[in-house]
Amino acid sequence: MALIVQKFGGSSVANAERVMNVARIVTDTYKAGNDVIVVVSAQGDTTDDLIAKALEINEKPSRREMDMLLCSGEQISIALLAMAIEKLGYPVVSLLGWQAGFNTNSTYGSARIKKIRTERLKNEVGNKKIVVVAGFQGICKYDDMTTLGRGGSDSSAVAIAAAMHADRCQIFTDVEGVYTADPRKVPNAQKLKEITYDEMLELATLGAQVLNNRSVEIAKKYNVELEVLSSLTRAEGTIVKEVTDMEKMYIRGVTKDTNVTRISVMKVPDVPGIAFKLFSKLASKNIVVDIILQSIGRDGTKDITFTVSKDNTDEAMTLLENYDLLKDSTISCDTNVAKISVVGAGMESHPGCAATMFEALYGVDVNIQMISTSEIKISVLIDLKDADRAVSAVHAAFFPEAD
Repeated sequence: MALIVQKFGGSSVANAERVMNVARIVTDTYKAGNDVIVVVSAQGDTTDDLIAKALEINEKPSRREMDMLLCSGEQISIALLAMAIEKLGYPVVSLLGWQAGFNTNSTYGSARIKKIRTERLKNEVGNKKIVVVAGFQGICKYDDMTTLGRGGSDSSAVAIAAAMHADRCQIFTDVEGVYTADPRKVPNAQKLKEITYDEMLELATLGAQVLNNRSVEIAKKYNVELEVLSSLTRAEGTIVKEVTDMEKMYIRGVTKDTNVTRISVMKVPDVPGIAFKLFSKLASKNIVVDIILQSIGRDGTKDITFTVSKDNTDEAMTLLENYDLLKDSTISCDTNVAKISVVGAGMESHPGCAATMFEALYGVDVNIQMISTSEIKISVLIDLKDADRAVSAVHAAFFPEAD
């Protein structure tokens, strides 16, 4: 007998028919002799709808009250799924995040899991119940409900699997696994049989929406083997683990990230420590900076350009515009950009990856604004309007047999 954690996203429980489909998947796993803990997201577009409702009332609601509101989405999902499992004749209990033992910090809207108190989970599983847990949420030291940020249900599932020493953690979504590109945009994208944690983390961070990047970090830290598969078909999925055998495939995927803003700070004083002061200012507000480009100094000044997520644009611009150190600088931003990336652990031992990518972009007349590289990825910043054809061109260059 195994303990299996299964996570279902919002599209998997979007309506009554799909809720019953998930209930059958869960109970089939239970019937096979396994203990089952299920983590569920809010139905369909519920979270977006709740955000819209909040903004109708208050254009700038507090993050605490937003968390109180958004936690209701998952509460609906777990109750409905539990009812569906009851209808099929199986023992079940639904639990909110705090009932399942999720203790987080008090960073409302993007809380981090500090600890999972597993007593309740172990007790319910010991009583042979299927346990349905609300993903995306927990409780902080002030006894306030908190949310883990978009995609947080993945983190909830992997954290439970780690805390409970589960034998497997299955992430069910609306695609059949991890692909070399978004199969909804690139029809000939190939499904991967397996992928390493590091490669999956890069793909998730760079825009692949199949897994939340924080969930991959947790899985790698606690060696939780993941399986990404579809809730709509019974097809074999993709295994995410420490080491894979697919040495011949040196590129694992091509991603597109449109949640990007380019910020340029012109005429920054060309003195030691200026970059430290600028970026530590952003870090103090938990603003993550990605690609960075600095010009050669001239006339006692230099230019620094970098990218942040669109969600952080207003806060970053306000912070910089009110920073005395930059009072003589010109600060601008551009949200009409996209980041295209190729990822693969084999890139380090295969020369010419960058040249292949740049040639593909040149072939479709796409201009590169910024470049960032690491041992397992190359990212470029381009115009937003060119993003889809750039992904298709780069994918065809690295996977010609698929296109």
